[in-house]
Amino acid sequence: MAWLVTKYLITAAVVVLVSEVAKRSDRLGGLFGALPLVTVLALIWLYVEHQPQTKIANHAWYTFWYVVPTLPMFLAFPLLLPRLGFWPTLLACVAITVVCFWLFAQLVRRFGIELL
Repeated sequence: MAWLVTKYLITAAVVVLVSEVAKRSDRLGGLFGALPLVTVLALIWLYVEHQPQTKIANHAWYTFWYVVPTLPMFLAFPLLLPRLGFWPTLLACVAITVVCFWLFAQLVRRFGIELL
């Protein structure tokens, strides 16, 4: 149980760190936000918990493919925010991401990559 609490605290600290850095510097906050910190932590947790190398490698592999269709959201958000406000923009970006993910999954399926 202590290990699980430690994992939660460290992971939460990373999220808080990114948001605090973003308050002070847009560029540095964006850089920290773009770093795959959550993925790196997940890979560390999988390794420390003695998961097989194939499981760890698969996590990295699928993370790559799942990141690609999220990228349009980062372009749409700053364009929509002044027009729609925060919550509608966030909802629209979620919808954009879901649609992009579905389309992307259909595209890469043709190359033998199953995301869904």
